[in-house]
Amino acid sequence: MRLKESEQITRLTNVELWRERWQRLRLLIRRIAPFVGGVLAALVALLLYQQLFPAPPVLTNQDVSEAVARALASATPAPAYSAQVYEIIRPSLVLIQAHFPDVEGEEKDGLGSGVVISEMGDILTSLHVVDGASEIQLTFADGTQSRAQVVIAQPENDIALLSAERLPTLLVPAVLGNPYAMRVGDEAFAVGNPFGLYSSMSAGVISGFDRYFQHPESGQRLEGLIQIDAAVNPGNSGGPLLNRYGQVVGIVVGIVNPTDEDFFIGIGFAVPITTAAAGAGLPPY
Repeated sequence: MRLKESEQITRLTNVELWRERWQRLRLLIRRIAPFVGGVLAALVALLLYQQLFPAPPVLTNQDVSEAVARALASATPAPAYSAQVYEIIRPSLVLIQAHFPDVEGEEKDGLGSGVVISEMGDILTSLHVVDGASEIQLTFADGTQSRAQVVIAQPENDIALLSAERLPTLLVPAVLGNPYAMRVGDEAFAVGNPFGLYSSMSAGVISGFDRYFQHPESGQRLEGLIQIDAAVNPGNSGGPLLNRYGQVVGIVVGIVNPTDEDFFIGIGFAVPITTAAAGAGLPPY
């Protein structure tokens, strides 16, 4: 009898023990249920994100090379100095056609270049382009044509200042620069009308300063000139010499050629704009 009572007590004790453990387990489950639910929700969200937004494929060397090639092909390089200079000076360039009386009473034509240097329409050119002409005809950048007269001549510098009877509606004077701020080796650009080819540009460098040149036609000795290797030919005379900023630093006056031919061999000369402007009676700038 006592054994049965003991067994019953043991059974009751075990039941109470399991019941206590089960209560503890339920309490633990209640406590960790939100955390487990959050983890499961995060895993589900991660799986959904990977399905909707798959990871990009790994780049290969070929992919990188093709991307670089496309980027280089689409890149637009900055314009060259020469292109910028040309766009700056083009509206100020003038084509000069001069008619000269022949000894037999016939007319012969000459070509040259000029550049507008003031809002009043003053045009600088070389004197030998227009000296002795019976008529001077100008063509401006916009196509406007006009007769002109020499208002100032300075033979010692082969410089002339022209005044047009008719000016374009939009007049764009060139910006004058400082030739003495330049050095041998600096870029030099000549824009003019060689052989009548309107608004042509050539590029080179400053080859020297303080040169002298004796004009083959007039015999006039010119001094203090800028030497350049930018190509100049008949028709360039009187045109502007420009620095890399599109500023006029000289007026082209001639070329040196040891032969009797009248074409460029690599040595051209320009009157510094400081001399040309002063010689034309313009105020200091």
